[in-house]
Amino acid sequence: MMKMLSTSRAVALLFALSAFGASAQIVIGQSADLSGPVAASVKETIMGSQLVIDQVNAQGGINGEQIEVIRLDDGLDAKRSLENTRILIEDKKVLALLLNRGTPNTLAVIPLLDKHGVALVGPSTGAMALHKPLQKNIFNVRSTYQREAEKAVQHLHTTGIQRIAVVQADDSFGKDAMEGASKGFEKAGLTPAVLALADRSKPDYSAIVPQLVKANAQAVLWIGSGTAVTEGVKALRAAGSAAQIITLSNNAASGFIKELGSASAGVIVTQVLPYERSFGHPLIKEALALAKAKGQTELSPALLEGFVATKVMVEALRRTGPKPTRARLIATLNSFQYDLGGNIDVSYSATDHTGIDYVDLSIVSEGRFKR
Repeated sequence: MMKMLSTSRAVALLFALSAFGASAQIVIGQSADLSGPVAASVKETIMGSQLVIDQVNAQGGINGEQIEVIRLDDGLDAKRSLENTRILIEDKKVLALLLNRGTPNTLAVIPLLDKHGVALVGPSTGAMALHKPLQKNIFNVRSTYQREAEKAVQHLHTTGIQRIAVVQADDSFGKDAMEGASKGFEKAGLTPAVLALADRSKPDYSAIVPQLVKANAQAVLWIGSGTAVTEGVKALRAAGSAAQIITLSNNAASGFIKELGSASAGVIVTQVLPYERSFGHPLIKEALALAKAKGQTELSPALLEGFVATKVMVEALRRTGPKPTRARLIATLNSFQYDLGGNIDVSYSATDHTGIDYVDLSIVSEGRFKR
């Protein structure tokens, strides 16, 4: 398998994580960034996903069938995502896809999903375009970036901040989130002190940072991914700005905090699942117990996103019954309601694939996310 994939248009199989390998009877696919700007976050999401898969397989699988996940690296490049997805669907014959990462990346593969009738559960993106209009083969788990960005601006306004700048990734993700931010500004009766567009993977900080400093921004909503944000925040601090930084849940990972280093203190990150240190919440208790059994003592929002999305996938597979097919799985998901505990519900119908509608805020302190 490794030899074939390594020569297939230079797409590398970096992860095929299952204790049961070739004996797996249910094969799921994932294309995500395992080596590029958001790799740290993706790997935490995979850790959370694998906690669920390993537990299910250890208990005999789903309806007696073991699960394997084939994970391909796309480096957050939409063209590579498309080719990876083609390989997974057409060559590897995966039953479904899980936790594909990135807004442009996910939008790029929709025609393939529709052509082959393959479900993508829990895409790791909050793009509104995956919610409205309805995408018949995409089943969202997390809330939208628009809701997050709107709440971010509202939070800053309620703390008395007036001069709010925005750095926006100049891609479909950034434009989508900016629509939510604009709603927040409108409700607050404000306009952005600065709106700086940034190249998705290689922002020009020498052009962006002086704009923020000149505007004397009290806060910066930084809409971007991984290192594009961490390096920008470092550059802003090096320029002498003490502006409050707030960013979205795509950066809610321990790796993001580590990359920020000393610049992480006080950074606010929106969240789309319950606060990861709310140990009384049933989801947190369950995830932490499984993590501790593997020697992991810390959870992160990214890990929890992978954990919850995979629980949804597993429950849908259980309800679909033995020897699931692509069409039967989609039929199950189109009439699906699942209580995850602690007032967190996931429900889908043939006309609504929204999933969980939840947004909260956390702040980085002492190297971790806190309420």
